[in-house]
Amino acid sequence: MTRRTRIAKSNGKSTGKMKIRLDPVLDIKAAAPLYALLSSRRGGDLAIDASAVERIGGQCLQVLLAARARWEADQRGFLIEGFSPDVIATLRLMGIKPAAFDHRREIDA
Repeated sequence: MTRRTRIAKSNGKSTGKMKIRLDPVLDIKAAAPLYALLSSRRGGDLAIDASAVERIGGQCLQVLLAARARWEADQRGFLIEGFSPDVIATLRLMGIKPAAFDHRREIDA
């Protein structure tokens, strides 16, 4: 697979805050790698940059919503920001507001 979700830590501090940037296409092929990536980042606050996302499918949407719920259960910060207008329109068609991806717990995003 050539398409992978890229990882970039926001800073080198040991506070557990991480930042990742999502790929432009989050289709069914991206769901398993996205799940693995998010699972490997569990335990710290997470900020996700979605500004490059052009398309999002139902499977990746489920992965992201489940991750948000997991971070909330762990009492950690979770934030996805930067959705394009096209992605926001897709979310609305699926009945989801972008605010559903925001669980802040003193997170620097």
